[in-house]
Amino acid sequence: MQRFALIGAGFIGGVHGANLAAHPDVDLALVFDIDLARATDLAKRHGSRATTDLAEAFDPTAIDAVLIASSTDTHAEHLRTAATAGIPALCEKPIDLDLARAVDVVRFAETRSLRAMVDFNRRFDRDYAELQRVVTSGEIGSVELIQLTSRGPAMPPLEYVAVSGGQMRDQTVHFFDLARWISGLDPESVFATGSTLAEPRLAEYGDVDTSAVTLRLPGGALVQIDCTRRIGYGYDERIEVLGSTGMVEARRQRAGSVSRYSAGRVVDDGLHAGWFERIRGSYRTALDHFVDALENGAAIGPTLAEALKAQAIAEAAARSLTSGRMEPIEYPV
Repeated sequence: MQRFALIGAGFIGGVHGANLAAHPDVDLALVFDIDLARATDLAKRHGSRATTDLAEAFDPTAIDAVLIASSTDTHAEHLRTAATAGIPALCEKPIDLDLARAVDVVRFAETRSLRAMVDFNRRFDRDYAELQRVVTSGEIGSVELIQLTSRGPAMPPLEYVAVSGGQMRDQTVHFFDLARWISGLDPESVFATGSTLAEPRLAEYGDVDTSAVTLRLPGGALVQIDCTRRIGYGYDERIEVLGSTGMVEARRQRAGSVSRYSAGRVVDDGLHAGWFERIRGSYRTALDHFVDALENGAAIGPTLAEALKAQAIAEAAARSLTSGRMEPIEYPV
């Protein structure tokens, strides 16, 4: 049984809190938030205890692991504290919006041999995991082209956009990680172009809402990623991998599988309303992986080093948006 402290009681903290409380091998011992009322509300829902004292949340005599779901600007410092205390950590992405600061805390964590995982939870989606297994097994030959799609149903609030780091670092970064994981390769260069079609005011933040990204892999294989913040038909996410001898795809998922037939017409169920409805289950599966690794001493991933690589791709893509050129990807060493 792993005694967890949950750091952060906002929306995503609430998601993680419910999963922690339901896990048979987890004791949700503590909920921390700078807002005591918010922490108390979440703690009461799951029979836990609330605190605004970080020292309690990182007390190795009472806590076995932490789940960091606080605001992005606190992730790096909480990881540093976990490393100092020797407490394993499951952390929401990103490690930090500033790559240099993220690298610094990861290097510190490495000196302390911190067991840590960054929650790129799409790796734990059932369909994506099977697609990656097929590619890795060689069933479709050598990877030649990967196509990834991420299309959201609605613009996030502008106040969120202002602190998100932009589409490359916030939305597309998940697909940079998937591209590396599926191909088993580190992209060498990236070209990104984008527009503000759904929300022109995004230009004030140097951001876009509609983008197309091309990554070049070692050996010449390509990755194409299209991302949009706002579409009119639900949440649309899918992956296709073309190999030298075949193809594998994880298709868009509908909210249901009922088809209604009438004269000259077939009506199917539509897509999920939003990103969370589509990938909700992957949060539970990612937690299962982390807890199982703690219980059995198994390897944990995605690691901090893997998260840094996804972030390095996002940084190069953001540069490309501005420069209009193919940009080399510089990975932390």
